[in-house]
This record gives sequence, C-alpha cells and structure tokens, in this order.
Amino acid sequence: MLFKTSLKKELLVNSITALLILLSIVMAQRITFYLRYAAKGAIPNDSIITILGLNLIKYSPLLLSLSIFLAVLLTLSRWYRDHEMIIWLSSGLSLAKIIKPIASFALPAIFMVAFLSLFLNPWAVRTADQFKHQLKSRDELSRLNPGTFKESKSLDRVFYIESFDELGSAVKNIFVQTKHNNKLGVVIASNGHREISNKGDNYIILQKGRRYEGVPNTKEFSTTEFDQYGILTAQQPVEPFIETVDSKKLSDVIKSKTLADRLELQWRIASPISCILLVFLAIPLSFTNPRAGRSLNIIFAVLIFIIYNNLLAIMNTLISLKKVSVTIGFWPIHLIFLFAAIYFTYKRSINQPLFNLKSNLNTK
Repeated sequence: MLFKTSLKKELLVNSITALLILLSIVMAQRITFYLRYAAKGAIPNDSIITILGLNLIKYSPLLLSLSIFLAVLLTLSRWYRDHEMIIWLSSGLSLAKIIKPIASFALPAIFMVAFLSLFLNPWAVRTADQFKHQLKSRDELSRLNPGTFKESKSLDRVFYIESFDELGSAVKNIFVQTKHNNKLGVVIASNGHREISNKGDNYIILQKGRRYEGVPNTKEFSTTEFDQYGILTAQQPVEPFIETVDSKKLSDVIKSKTLADRLELQWRIASPISCILLVFLAIPLSFTNPRAGRSLNIIFAVLIFIIYNNLLAIMNTLISLKKVSVTIGFWPIHLIFLFAAIYFTYKRSINQPLFNLKSNLNTK
C-alpha cells in the first residue's frame, strides 16, 4: 500500500512537471511566431494572447499524452536505478501487478485526453477560425502597431501612429502618406480618433494638423492647415465563414458519412487510444541498465512516441488519398503498438532483454 501511494504521488509530480515544461516550450515557440507576424502588421497585438490560448488547447491532447508517458517512464526508471523495483519484485509482486496502480493514475488523464480531443479541441479550432475571420474584416487602422510604419494593401497609403489609448479609439501623433493622381500627400496631426459613419464606414478624424501635397520632382507644392480632417480607412471584403472538418462538433461528425468526416472521427479517437497504449509501453521501456546509461531508455521511448504519431499521420494521409480504406483506419497502427506493449511486458516479466541481439549475432 505504501509503495502504491508513493508511486502515485511521484507519477503526479512528474506528469505536472513534464506538462509545464512542454507547455513552456510550445508557448515560447508559438509566441515568437505570432510576435513576428504582429511586427509585420499581419495580426494585431491585442489578438496574440487569444490566438496563443486557443492554439495551446489545440495541442493539449498531444502534450498531455506525452506528459503521462514521460511521467510513467521517468518514475519507473528511477525505481530501477534506486533498486525500489527490486524490492517490489522480490516481495512476490510481478511486473504486471504494477499496471493496476499506474492505470488508476492514468485513467483520469486518458479521459481528459478523450474530452479534449473529441469536444474541446474542435471548439478551440472553430473559435480560432472565427476569430481570424473577424480579424480579416477589421479596418486597416485596427491592424496598425504603434510606433511602426504600415503600408496599406492597396499600396497607396502609409500610416504611422505613435500610440493608441486603452480602448484603441483615440490616437496620438499621426502620420499618413497618400498617393493620388500622381500627387504625393502627407498629413500630420498630434491627435485624432476613430469614428464610424451612419453608413458603417470607418474614418480616422485628425484634429488640428497640416496637409502637405505636391507632385514629386517638381516645385508644385501646397500646405493646408485644418481643424478636422477625415480619412476613410479601407475594410477588406471578407468571404463567408466556412467551417473546416477539424472544427466540426462531434455530433455532426458522427452523423456525416463523408470520407473526410469519418477520417476526422477516427483521428479524434486515436488520441485517447494512443495515450492508453503509450502508458502500457512505458512500463517495460522504463527498465534501466546501469551499464547502458540513464538516458538510453528515455531516448528510445521518445523515439517510439515520435514513430507512433508519425505513423498515424502517414496513415491519415494514405486514407485521405484513398489508398487505404477508412474502415481499416488507424487500427493496424494501434494493434502493432498493442502487441509491442504485450511483448515487451512479457520479456521484462521473465527478466529478458527486449531484443536478443547477442543471440542473433551468435547464430550468424
């Protein structure tokens, strides 16, 4: 009983640690990616946190599965190194007996992976797609980053705004360069605000500024001072929102008979199934041979995790190309790793190496 309690506590600590590390890595990678896009003006600064959060939910089934897999692997590897597993085995308990406490620990995480994959992940994808669709419909002023020059998509205007207020409606120190009828115009104002007309058009109203206009490379030049000056900001026409397959609700996917939806259903189910199989694979893979080094089994286990997920991705491509029947689906991949987990557990239970490389070499 004491061993089981200690095992579950260590599994919990290792799984939380692994999950936090993986989340930190993914967040650092994704936030760098989004900051690069925000610097170019492709996405607004105020949308980075929202997009990042939705993307973390999208990757959460994979991250949680990997965290549980690493937790079981690291915990049992330490047990082997500190000879706690020897005490377990010498007390009359077999390797198979340790499956029950590990399964009771991993079961809530497996249900969480299933919930994330079947319900929350599609919601996050759908919400992210709708949010990106809304961003496309925003006017060009909304896509400006304070302190940077931004050229409009029509290439006839360049904006510069030093700062926005907290609500994003009032602006300070505005610079706008325009090109119209071979004339170059520059408008400068210290203050301004955004305004929507009765027709729904978006304007930026500049206050107490100057407008310079002239023909390049000529002496034709004029200066105008104004109290108020309105500039129409362009709104990009947006196509109607189309729901993607991976953003559909589970009920809609189940009811549909199309190849894409049937494949999507199997892809969502594959996440909790792979989580179960990886937990059972981690038990025999956690054996540590002091002569082989502490990290060899971890490297081998992570390699198996990568191979498993890559094989699922390859099978997904083959099914979408109609080279493999959707009825067969991912089941051959799952069965291969199921048999591998059973075989590896059997070999470890009789205290034999997973691969008899020496015996094979001697027979040759």
